[in-house]
Amino acid sequence: MIPITKQGKLICVGTGMRMAGQVTPLAQSYLETADVVVSAVPNIFTRKWIQGLAKEFICVLGYYEDCDVDGKDRRDTYRRMADTILDQVRAGKTVCAAFYGHPGIFACISHMAIKDARAEGYSAEMLPGISAEDCLVADLGIDPGRTGMQSMETTQFMIYERNIDPTALLILWQPSLAGELSLKRFETTAARIQVLVDKLARHYPLDHTVILYEAATSPLETTRIDKIALRDLPTAHLVSSTTLVIPAAFALKRDEAIIAQLNALPEAPRLETEAA
Repeated sequence: MIPITKQGKLICVGTGMRMAGQVTPLAQSYLETADVVVSAVPNIFTRKWIQGLAKEFICVLGYYEDCDVDGKDRRDTYRRMADTILDQVRAGKTVCAAFYGHPGIFACISHMAIKDARAEGYSAEMLPGISAEDCLVADLGIDPGRTGMQSMETTQFMIYERNIDPTALLILWQPSLAGELSLKRFETTAARIQVLVDKLARHYPLDHTVILYEAATSPLETTRIDKIALRDLPTAHLVSSTTLVIPAAFALKRDEAIIAQLNALPEAPRLETEAA
């Protein structure tokens, strides 16, 4: 590990999915005491709340307009956001970078900034936050430990060979960007969603019930929990916050050979305990 040799400091925090109430006390203390808060939080009410706490506030959401420039894509935007955070750190400031949900989940900006800050000799850390997955488990009443869970980004699932287990829960993130390979657009098409359905149909029946989930981000919103057949996904309404939840389609099958092997093992010897 590169030793800390410089004065600036970076703390990446999550604001949770729902305004203010899901911020941990430690994260809020950094929002209040840092020299500057750099925010990439899309919810306007949460941004206003953070702005009211911060000594100095910088919003980088406007950088997404870079995608309208020829030759630039989302990776360039993320790099510019990370560089804005680093510029403040290099100025010797304690910088709090605020991201909605968990700062390390689907938030490459925080990982980039922390990696670069540490490489340059600055202190950098990440605090955990309440993610969309945490809200999903609570809102849907799903226990990932019951059948196991697989979780991946939708386009990644589509373009790579992945081994899917239809006896486990599958969560596909960002289906609204399914198959969008240009990295410049922020929506998909029905044709690309059909490609997704066709690949999922290798593992699931087309009449299998899937769930479109969107966490409520304020008291004025309601949580979206829409259950539809897999075949109907191309005509469903998808937005950036939509998550595709695919419950297990088949029961777990016992591995009788392994069970027999385990049962054949000798009992572990009991340790003698000394008398008190």
